[in-house]
Amino acid sequence: MMKKTLLLLSVLFAFGCSSMDNKTVTTALTPDCLGNTEIPAVFKDQFREADDSVLLDLALGAPDKGKLCWGQVYVAKENSDITIYRAWNSTNPHSKMGQWWSFSKPMGLVSAYRSDCEICYQWSPLDKLVVGRLKPGTKIVVGTGQSAKCSEYLTYPASDEKQVFIKDANTSVETTSDYDLVFRWR
Repeated sequence: MMKKTLLLLSVLFAFGCSSMDNKTVTTALTPDCLGNTEIPAVFKDQFREADDSVLLDLALGAPDKGKLCWGQVYVAKENSDITIYRAWNSTNPHSKMGQWWSFSKPMGLVSAYRSDCEICYQWSPLDKLVVGRLKPGTKIVVGTGQSAKCSEYLTYPASDEKQVFIKDANTSVETTSDYDLVFRWR
């Protein structure tokens, strides 16, 4: 009888957790997450929070696997005007409109950008930049980066840098500009 009661309580607890606020569950499962999942202040009035556990699950990653450490789903309001940025791989033209974007233009050292956004060198040379506008009504996930193990010798820790996950950028982002990486050694 005691085993049946414990089993029943375990099932109820697991079911109850699945209906909790996704941010709370994610935080409890990944205590090393940094920063927060809030929209940057400059865009705050252009989004509303939304519930979409399927989309959130697509954006979250296990430790050392990249993706987001934690996140919150948002929807771009109808009269929004949001510019977003994506560094991508020119040797794979299909990666131009990939899932990982940023609210801020990449600047500074490429190595710092890789570390801030947990982008392993095997995933992309980061030699192109696309600038786009997020279409109104688009659902996104905003969060901070999960750790990424790139090799036996390189692991990026979790980061507090905000990242934007978009499931289908081909239909959700309007391209405004493209840029090429140019070597400029200092």
